[in-house]
Amino acid sequence: MIGYVTLGTNDYERAVAFYDALLATIDIQRLWSYDGFAAWGPSRDEPSLCLVRPRDGAAGTVGNGVMVALKVKSREQVDALHAKALALGGADEGAVGPRGDSGFYAGYFRDPDGNKLNVYIPAGRKPAEVTAGG
Repeated sequence: MIGYVTLGTNDYERAVAFYDALLATIDIQRLWSYDGFAAWGPSRDEPSLCLVRPRDGAAGTVGNGVMVALKVKSREQVDALHAKALALGGADEGAVGPRGDSGFYAGYFRDPDGNKLNVYIPAGRKPAEVTAGG
């Protein structure tokens, strides 16, 4: 149902470099960029993460309670993406680890513009399914 999610930025070049390097960690490349708008995803037919300079000319701001969650295939990808975000200048918003006892495994961070993101594997999966990249 979700086609794409858009985050605002006040430093487009820095933000594009951050997401190019961050998402390459999980083999996701930039799909396109045009006129201050860029998108990343597995293909144009699947949901994507977009970045934009606000069109109204006002500053891009972070919404309180707004978060983008990036679903990956393994705990190793959660660990790697969270670590890469911090190495690229992102801020830790919640260490990587299990949440509850359902199998949900996640790490939280903010990008250099302050947007909050979560990288996770879904709950309800058995550990063998999770570590096998399923």
